[in-house]
Amino acid sequence: MHQDDQLSAGSVVRRWFLAFYGVLVGSLTAVPDLLLSVLGVGVVRMTGVELRRIARYGGSVHLDPLTSLRCRRYLGVRWVVGGMGAGVVLMLLLYVTTALSMLTAWLFDGRWGLVRDGDEVSTQLIAVAVLPGALLIFVTLAGISGVAVLDRWLATRMLGTDPQTLLRQRVAELTSTRAEVIEAIDDERRRIERDLHDGVQQRLVALGMLIGRARRAKDDEQLQQLLRQAHETAGETIHELREVATRVYPAVLDDSGLAMALEALADRAGVRVEVVNTLEKPPGAALAAVIYFVVSEAVNNAAKHADPSLVEVCVWREEDDIKVQVRDNGTGGADASGTGLSGLARRVAAVDGYFEVTSPLGGPTTISARVPCG
Repeated sequence: MHQDDQLSAGSVVRRWFLAFYGVLVGSLTAVPDLLLSVLGVGVVRMTGVELRRIARYGGSVHLDPLTSLRCRRYLGVRWVVGGMGAGVVLMLLLYVTTALSMLTAWLFDGRWGLVRDGDEVSTQLIAVAVLPGALLIFVTLAGISGVAVLDRWLATRMLGTDPQTLLRQRVAELTSTRAEVIEAIDDERRRIERDLHDGVQQRLVALGMLIGRARRAKDDEQLQQLLRQAHETAGETIHELREVATRVYPAVLDDSGLAMALEALADRAGVRVEVVNTLEKPPGAALAAVIYFVVSEAVNNAAKHADPSLVEVCVWREEDDIKVQVRDNGTGGADASGTGLSGLARRVAAVDGYFEVTSPLGGPTTISARVPCG
């Protein structure tokens, strides 16, 4: 517990010194801020200097796009904060210097202190001055922190978005995303139900009828023909069941990973597919499933509706994101609001990603997704 207290105290002291350096540097830029805001030149660059100073000593600021007008207004007000910082720094230096002078004079009888023999300082005077002097130093110490907070608040207020506003926006976004995910799950469930009802169930009914006819066959030739048909129907049913299971979750993702799953997808697609996957490390299971379904739906849509001769799939990592791009040379005109693509958009949004469809008439169609991997 004692060690934690030391770490906490050290952290507070460190933050105060960072704030002091930030206020000190900010006080030196107060006059340039005023001049540039009056002249209206170099305001964007000077604003960048101020924002880098604030980020270094006080924390980053969430910014909206900077414009010359906004930067000029900001600098026109910021110089006042810089002037306040200069005043607080000078007061602190004055009070500390005075306190050291009086303490030195008292301890060393003025021989080495800033107060000379001719200006003797009595013990009573120092005792009386200790309390208000300590209060003044404390107030100026707190003033440094206050000016630093005011400096960052001003930049956020005039150039960016308030953290509370960002938090409310994020909560609204997550609430919307949750509703979209629930809707996507319901759509996927209904799609699986349709596949089972219209596909697998019909084939099983046909298989049962063939077996029934085989049991009532009068001769061996008719029996063998019905059994062959039943065998073919059973094979088609198994294949369709596998397709439905793959659309729910491809087992190859768990067995062999994303790279092999994409290669298997390309092999069984009804169109030529080229896959370029430059990921050095496989993503987690949730992200791998999202990437797979983006590629799968895009390839299936292209093969079904666009009649392309080639579909190119690229997966790569860029900084803290994984990017996916599926491009085909088909007829274009893909509807981003359709069931399949809108479901993909909701699936990508569920992992805080970005999804875009570009498909002019005549092609090409490009489906892009970006998912965070950090």
